Amino acid sequence: MSFDYSLIGKRIKQAREEQGITQEKLAERLDVSNAYISKIERGKTPINLDRLSQLCLVLEESPEYILSGTNKLSNDYLRNEIIEMLEDCPPEKIKLIMQIIKPIIDYEPPKG
Repeated sequence: MSFDYSLIGKRIKQAREEQGITQEKLAERLDVSNAYISKIERGKTPINLDRLSQLCLVLEESPEYILSGTNKLSNDYLRNEIIEMLEDCPPEKIKLIMQIIKPIIDYEPPKG
């Protein structure tokens, strides 16, 4: 299984901001540099499991949410994951994605 570190970074940043914690304060709590936190949030460097565990404790977030966007409390996690992936897509990719998913959404299986 491969991970999209830019999405992981976005989730970390969002969780950090929801807790009202600055990058500096998070770096201090994890005993790492501000640059390291910045690189993780931008998806430029992967995070190891030990550091992920520490980070999740500080941010009060589950590792499964940080890694995959899933949240056991939410039945709508896939919708949120799709929305996150679309945020950075250029308009031409959005058009292509629309052409692919519209027939799937409009499809109604035969009855009977």
